[in-house]
Amino acid sequence: MTDAPSYEIIAGDTTKGLLLLADHATNIVPDTYGSLGLDPASFSRHIAYDIGVEPLTRKLAASLGVPAVMSRFSRLLIDPNRGEDDPTLIMKLSDGAIIPGNHPLSDTEREHRLQTFYRPYHNAIARTLAEVANASAVAPIVISLHSYTPVWKGVPRPWHAAVLWDNDARIAHPLIEGLSAGGDLLIGDNEPYDGALAGDTMYRHCLIAGIAHALIEVRQDLIGHEAGVDEWTGRLAPLLSAINDRADLHSYSIHPSRTGPYPEQGV
Repeated sequence: MTDAPSYEIIAGDTTKGLLLLADHATNIVPDTYGSLGLDPASFSRHIAYDIGVEPLTRKLAASLGVPAVMSRFSRLLIDPNRGEDDPTLIMKLSDGAIIPGNHPLSDTEREHRLQTFYRPYHNAIARTLAEVANASAVAPIVISLHSYTPVWKGVPRPWHAAVLWDNDARIAHPLIEGLSAGGDLLIGDNEPYDGALAGDTMYRHCLIAGIAHALIEVRQDLIGHEAGVDEWTGRLAPLLSAINDRADLHSYSIHPSRTGPYPEQGV
């Protein structure tokens, strides 16, 4: 990647009042950073991006006909799903991999990454969210898409997918109920992660503004191939469409954050 934008906006019908986000969509690092001192094979691992999320976001956006904003840089460079004061914003160590290009890191370089990658991505979210709100004339609904490893530190994760939320469960509860309805899926409710993280994307753009939202995590082995992406697109699209059709969810409602601990990155 050379002088490429730090984000991509997928066009869609803003009057529908729904926006998709993908914080960790790609493993891209600009040419000037090389491989951050890592074995290039590291960039095919979960420490570099959320496997399967880019194609899932593209297909969901197309199926629903709604806009999406995706990052275009690896989380190893800087993590857009962290607050600027979060100690895991720029990782020195991720799942056993030491990242030489991130340590030592000068204040100047940290600010450069914030200005070049992190802030433009969040500004793009803010602009697109405003466009959706203006075009639809209602409070938008926001869905953030992520993925997680099937095994962590030797312990299998049984959940097929998870829904994360802080103190606003307006979208989370119907999502969990809808995904669990057939009885064939085990859906995590704030596990394997807790959705309360001050300064993350959902907190920054949705929770403090009172916008209904949820973060969906899909297990990476289930969407690491085209058939899985198609399957989960077919599963999520009608459910999200039905949720988005509920007028009661298109309202502003403030829910103070529980604020959680800083999680480990790349998991």
